Amino acid sequence: MEDALLAVEAGAEAIGLNFYEKSSRYLRPEIARQIVAEISSAATPVGLFVNHAAADIEDICRQVGLQTVQLHGDEPTEFIGQLDREYNIVRARRFSENGLGEVREGLQACADRAGFLPAAILLDAESPGQYGGTGKTISWAGLTDYRDCLHGIPLILAGGLTPENVAEAIRTVRPHGVDVASGVESSPGVKDKEKMRAFVAAAKSAF
Repeated sequence: MEDALLAVEAGAEAIGLNFYEKSSRYLRPEIARQIVAEISSAATPVGLFVNHAAADIEDICRQVGLQTVQLHGDEPTEFIGQLDREYNIVRARRFSENGLGEVREGLQACADRAGFLPAAILLDAESPGQYGGTGKTISWAGLTDYRDCLHGIPLILAGGLTPENVAEAIRTVRPHGVDVASGVESSPGVKDKEKMRAFVAAAKSAF
């Protein structure tokens, strides 16, 4: 709760609630529900899921009061078709050496198999066996033509962003938003108040 309120105070427009039990940032649904009750009028709460079953995602969303779902695991392309269309789906993809071509192919397969596209794409660094929060950056220069590949779907940039580099990342890529975890922490899962303030200030200035 303290971290969520600090993030809102700093000016964050969305708050990630992590339901991946192996993560140092894991939140129990009952705690997440209390956070949503406190911050939902000030920032958008986003539920982060890694390889959960569709029924489990929808159950947690109902418990907590979530409308936005971030899929950050190895879910198959057609998986979003199993979720109720009332949810805003943010599909996280790990940006590999294959570049945006792989992301474009995934979106086409999603349209073909699931019948609709995610509300946004989040690009994170590729790190085998890990699902975000690694502190690794991706090639920003390789993303400058992303608008042609994503066909208008908003891009959220993640991967190793910090208060020191987020402005440069925004100026280079021109994403619709940025996502941070380890870059504003004093230790895994523990947010740093001053880093959060500096990150949001730098991001808003660059945008």
